[in-house]
Amino acid sequence: MSQAFESTNEYVASKELMDSVNIAMALKKPLLIKGEPGTGKTMLAEAVAKSLGKQLLIWNIKSTTKAQDGLYMYDTIQRLYDGQFGESGVDDIAHYIKLGKLGEAFDSEEQVVLLIDEIDKADLEFPNDLLWELDQMEFYIHETKRTVKAKQRPIVIITSNAEKELPDAFLRRCIFHYIEFPDAPLMEEIVKTHFPNLEENLMKSAMDAFYKIRGIRDVRKKPSTSELIDWINALQIGGISAETLTKELPFLGVMVKKDEDLEAVKKSQY
Repeated sequence: MSQAFESTNEYVASKELMDSVNIAMALKKPLLIKGEPGTGKTMLAEAVAKSLGKQLLIWNIKSTTKAQDGLYMYDTIQRLYDGQFGESGVDDIAHYIKLGKLGEAFDSEEQVVLLIDEIDKADLEFPNDLLWELDQMEFYIHETKRTVKAKQRPIVIITSNAEKELPDAFLRRCIFHYIEFPDAPLMEEIVKTHFPNLEENLMKSAMDAFYKIRGIRDVRKKPSTSELIDWINALQIGGISAETLTKELPFLGVMVKKDEDLEAVKKSQY
């Protein structure tokens, strides 16, 4: 492989995750990433782009998103408006074709990283509607009779929160990786990237409390990595000591976001 993804100063990736990214690039296949919220799925694409020195394009998927949105849009309204006011160039349909994020990735002179974020938010047909484009790396614009073919095959990273099952035909075309929630040693590495000068005892006490909360059975929305980072930041701002964390948990609302979960934590040993 000419270029390989490695952890950055801001993003600590496990060896298995780095291997999955690099194999997907070598096989020229999309990388499908799953994992519980807060495990860094979206941030992975940012880290890959930074590590490889490439531009990042983000296609945020919503429940109303259609595959066509990522290819191109023909702005008929603007053309009609320009026609009414005598604007020049109104006869040139190409002037009113706006490429979507997938179209931009194909049309780029340089290879880019394309993040298709939360693909499972769209309807069930959405992934299947992208099969041809992701396989052939091209699409056809009917209005201008132009085929947009990828000048450089983009590095495609797709995230899913497993809200819906993705079609088998789509899954067959992807390399799959599930980001496991970080264990304590990896989490310590992640914390140190954000707080290189964090006092050792405070980090240990904060992480102990964090994992104990995650281990409480009745806590439904387990705090995530990003919430631990926010909590440690709040502890530092508030001047909280490691000793304090053995007796109480200040700023608990930074980590625990539901009433019933707060009650469950309070009923536990804390």
